[in-house]
Amino acid sequence: MFSLDYKWIYELMIFLYAISLIGYFIDFVQQNRRVNRLAFWFLSMVWILQTIFLFGKMLNTKQFYFLTIYDGLYFYAWILITFSMIINRLFRVDFFVFFTNVVGFFIMTLHISTRAQLVENIHTNEIVGDILIIHIAVALLSYGIFTLSFIFALMFLLQYTLLKKKKWSSQLKRLGNLDQLDYFSFLSVLMGVPILMIAIILGVLWAYISGETFYWYDIKTIGSFIVLGVYVSYLILRVMKGLQGKQIAVFNVYAFLFLLVNYFLFSTLSNFHF
Repeated sequence: MFSLDYKWIYELMIFLYAISLIGYFIDFVQQNRRVNRLAFWFLSMVWILQTIFLFGKMLNTKQFYFLTIYDGLYFYAWILITFSMIINRLFRVDFFVFFTNVVGFFIMTLHISTRAQLVENIHTNEIVGDILIIHIAVALLSYGIFTLSFIFALMFLLQYTLLKKKKWSSQLKRLGNLDQLDYFSFLSVLMGVPILMIAIILGVLWAYISGETFYWYDIKTIGSFIVLGVYVSYLILRVMKGLQGKQIAVFNVYAFLFLLVNYFLFSTLSNFHF
């Protein structure tokens, strides 16, 4: 049963799982074996904690920990992690491993949220509040990272324009070289996308367990999914289509402007934001 005694264990598993998911996303896009290994070890820690908790509960209660639909979610997440770890070590199937862990993260957080909803005690509101706080903090973190990408893109466009007009000055060097600015802008989006995705998952789960009225067609909800889709499109254009330089920098600027519209305008029109 979910209780405050195990609350920190669940939170630690979610944190480690989120870090692993970010690592697998970066590896999925960049094919970075070092990041893949780090993601695997974070996921391994999640699996160890899950396994200890799973079999510990079964030994204490002397019954299987998947006899109800809610406990089954935990076992389901454990199976997904186990399969993804085995496949990750034996094969090079980045697409499968990443999306398996996206599903696993969702199932894991859904289990925690559902258990918190079922347990009627004084700690339930605290658990719901924690999920909301983490959702907001993670979303703002992703916005901050996208802001860095926007700034790098603006610096790229500024230097690109000055170079085209052959306006040489000592200040020009302080902007950094074009390749470096372009790469840092891309790297920021690469980190921001999985973080925003995690924030959206937590936000949906919070709405599900909090009892607040939630509409999939809420303008802020739709706007957040569009923001995620726009930045995923940026990565597709950059990685798969090979788009670089001025064109992708301009796309980045427009993507950030839409992010601002979503945050400041759509939030005021939402049923449960602001």
